[in-house]
Amino acid sequence: MLALTRKQNESIIIGNDVEISILEIKGDQVKIGINAPKSIPVYRKEIYLQIQDANKEAADSQISADTLKKLLE
Repeated sequence: MLALTRKQNESIIIGNDVEISILEIKGDQVKIGINAPKSIPVYRKEIYLQIQDANKEAADSQISADTLKKLLE
């Protein structure tokens, strides 16, 4: 892990097209801005983990051929 120190209005560039800016610092909270191409999804970690869990559950669930036929009728 790379650890960097940034002040308000300073930025970090990732690759050629992702910029993370420090917008505001209030007490123990830091507001960041992320400028990235629309093709790069950006999620808060807790949301990303929920999406991963939902995808895993969907992939693990099995529907029998008979059930699928009934749904399509």
